[in-house]
Amino acid sequence: WCIVEEIQGPTQARARKGRFISGHAHPGSPYVFGLAEVDHDLEFPDPMPVVGISRSAKGYCLISVLETMKTYSAEEGLTEEAIVTKLRICRYHHLYLHSSLRNNSSGTSRWGEFGEGGLLWGECNGKSFDWFDGSPIDELLCKVREIYGLDEKTSFRNVTISLEGRPQPLYLGTATQIGVIPTEGIPSLPKMLLPPNCAGLPSMYIRDLLLNPPSFDVASAIQEACRLMCSITCSIPEFTCIPSAKLVKLLESKEVNHIEFCRIKNVLDEIMLMNGNTELSAIQNKLLEPASVVTGLKVDADILIKECRFISKHIGEVISLAGESDQAITSSEYIPKEFFNDMESSWKGRVKRVHAEEEFANVDVAAQALSTAVTEDFLPIIVRVKAVMSSHGSSKGEISYAKEHGAVWFKGRRLTPTVWANTPGEEQIKQLKPAIDSKGRRVGEEWFTTTKVENALARYHEACDNAKCKVLELLRGLSSELQDKINILVFCSTLLIITKALFGHVSEGLRRGWVLPAIYPLSKDYSMEESSSEMDLLRLFPYWLDTNQGNAILNDVNMRSLFILTGPNGGGKSSMLRSVCAAALLGVCGLMVPAASAVIPHFDSIMLHMKAYDSPADGKSSFQIEMSEIRSLVSRATGRSLVLIDEICRGTETAKGTCIAGSIIERLDDVGCLGIVSTHLHGIFDLPLSLNNTDFKAMGAEVVNGCIQPTWRLMDGICRESLAFQTARKEGMPDLIIKRAEELYLTMSRSNKQTSSTAHHGPSVGYSNVNGLVGMPDSLGNMFEPPSGTFGLLRKDVESIVTAICKDKLLDLYNKRSISELVEVVCVTVGAREQPPPSTVGRSSIYIIIRRDNKLYVGQTDDLVGRLGAHRSKEGMQDATILYIVVPGKSVACQLETLLINQLPSKGFKLINKADGKHRNFGMSVTSGEAMAAH
Repeated sequence: WCIVEEIQGPTQARARKGRFISGHAHPGSPYVFGLAEVDHDLEFPDPMPVVGISRSAKGYCLISVLETMKTYSAEEGLTEEAIVTKLRICRYHHLYLHSSLRNNSSGTSRWGEFGEGGLLWGECNGKSFDWFDGSPIDELLCKVREIYGLDEKTSFRNVTISLEGRPQPLYLGTATQIGVIPTEGIPSLPKMLLPPNCAGLPSMYIRDLLLNPPSFDVASAIQEACRLMCSITCSIPEFTCIPSAKLVKLLESKEVNHIEFCRIKNVLDEIMLMNGNTELSAIQNKLLEPASVVTGLKVDADILIKECRFISKHIGEVISLAGESDQAITSSEYIPKEFFNDMESSWKGRVKRVHAEEEFANVDVAAQALSTAVTEDFLPIIVRVKAVMSSHGSSKGEISYAKEHGAVWFKGRRLTPTVWANTPGEEQIKQLKPAIDSKGRRVGEEWFTTTKVENALARYHEACDNAKCKVLELLRGLSSELQDKINILVFCSTLLIITKALFGHVSEGLRRGWVLPAIYPLSKDYSMEESSSEMDLLRLFPYWLDTNQGNAILNDVNMRSLFILTGPNGGGKSSMLRSVCAAALLGVCGLMVPAASAVIPHFDSIMLHMKAYDSPADGKSSFQIEMSEIRSLVSRATGRSLVLIDEICRGTETAKGTCIAGSIIERLDDVGCLGIVSTHLHGIFDLPLSLNNTDFKAMGAEVVNGCIQPTWRLMDGICRESLAFQTARKEGMPDLIIKRAEELYLTMSRSNKQTSSTAHHGPSVGYSNVNGLVGMPDSLGNMFEPPSGTFGLLRKDVESIVTAICKDKLLDLYNKRSISELVEVVCVTVGAREQPPPSTVGRSSIYIIIRRDNKLYVGQTDDLVGRLGAHRSKEGMQDATILYIVVPGKSVACQLETLLINQLPSKGFKLINKADGKHRNFGMSVTSGEAMAAH
């Protein structure tokens, strides 16, 4: 949409109003004109690109152009499945299809890679799109310039990420079957990777990372950052997240308001804060490469900090920050507070007063003049009215704020005195005149003013307007000065989004009992003779289950070949495929996996095929769709791929389906890929297959009280029991039908004697231990600045005394053998807008909250992040500082909590929960007699 605004300012009567084009807007780029002068933030949606699709000898090409960011990318060599996956997850503004799609190898005009009605045709059919010709990239950029009314010379930055050395983007079937793309009935993998409070931009980064797995170098950097995050003990920033598109749009349009400038400064300060801490700077340096991949910008660490310091300082010199006392709203004894608040709150507190001292001073003078005029002209009238009030309805009057007119007037009735005689207020009453609005019309019967008040009010309004214009001029001037810093701001914002996403992932992974795997690259020239590919997943469990709840079956998957997997219905075959697929994908992305330990190669593609469905619009049966998808998997598989196929050839008659399945297995075996093919077609084991790289695995079953039941455990061998009758009966199939089916089965069994096959045993791998490393933290400053004044001294005193009390108590418990080892006492500070590190997850700790009124609160918890969040959600606690100490076990934490509550007041500190310490057993789960006496 093209949006037009009227030119502000006085116009002559009957004159045509001036208008101008103030901006363009569409669902991915909201209207921002005038945002610089408001005092609220703007919800900014994800940018919506213009998308073009073409085809060449390399494969399909997806061109994506972001008008907001002035960037484009061209991903070449994509499969039809990868193109459709990207279209499914992308909200695009316009879709263009290149004429090269009409002339594919099969001679059809329906864009399918093999025959008519391909996936891409099915995805685009019925949607709005346009055709285009010529050079795909150049022509699409021309289309974008036309759509948004951009100058022909407007340039776009190429941010294409090469697929060289990267795994293939996820296929549509793979992405949907593990919930990377939301699918009904499928557990969402991205939701399991982050805590609930880490939605939005961090969640989008994780989703995009899974859909487009990184190169081995980037995955290694992500994993090393996660490994460091697991072990740090210092507090971490809140990580301010700003969408890159929002930054670019607001800065280029010069509509950044003071709130957004403060957020930008927070981003820069948090980058510098991490750089100033040894533990956090190591993490930040590891994530520079992943941020470079996302933004297409290469920024050196030293340059990054230098630019952050310069921009933050410049913003701080112009923008008014919290706590400045020279911009208080004007107040007057007789003028309503709401009047001054409405007049001044829209521009005060935005920029530092020193930059607009003249304008601010003029407002102060005009406000004082207005207050004097109101006092002299209205106050005597009010005094007189009150003096002559009677019970039968005498005159009443007051100084009131007419909000609709932005004026302070006298409001009253029947003001003519019965006796004049030069009484007090007489002259002022004579000066009153009816109040009129901006169009010269009388406001009402009870609103009055005087010439002096009106003149003072006009001067005050003019002074406020001048001050507001000066403030906007300074804000827009600052936006202009930062135009050449847009790229560095985009990089900083992206770096914090990635950091927050990974810290959230590590916290959730530790809570769920996940681990970081060992990952290793597979050579391009990989062959089975030269290198051994292997994947070990020890004590693997489904990603959607929580081991803390004790409802997950743990399996060891030692994969050095292709598996043919058999097992009963409901025995866990599909869950095993999903679990292996998710673990492998998380591993190649550098993330934590749901296992006790893992070794995962950096696959060049991870492909999962599960259920088949028909496509009436394409005239294809479910078996046709299955063959099309498996054909794509088999044709793309290499010795560095992971291929997972569930219930192969389920959609056709058994004999021929078995033979097709056997031939596919032979092909995958010859390729030498790792993978799992699950099946109920037991005739495969009777075929004369030539297999050199295939093992037989089964989901186990056991006999319990005469009934066969699945164990959901992976084992060597072949399981020919399907539990079909039990499954049908469990789902409510009538017994009459089940009994008849059993009779038919016995008849068939007598005529077709089943053969058995020998189980093939694979190698086993022992368990490995992963030990956490806890180091001494560097001190992380309070609220991004060193503590100062009395509050800083109080914090140091509390830290010193709490540390001493805890050391003495832990030594006493160790001497009495109440604890097995003497642990080091490390008191960590978490300042305002900071949070505890992931290493506190699931560990007992005591904490002391220092409020701004210098009172303390002592507590203990096994969930420090959650407890701190609960405290800070209360009024007045948002900026509270916390000290915490990790201790060995909840019992010890309870004892230390009670001890501190009782001893800190005797050291001169004020506690808000002092009464809790009066209970001898307060907060204690296990207490010895000696410990009780100590309290």
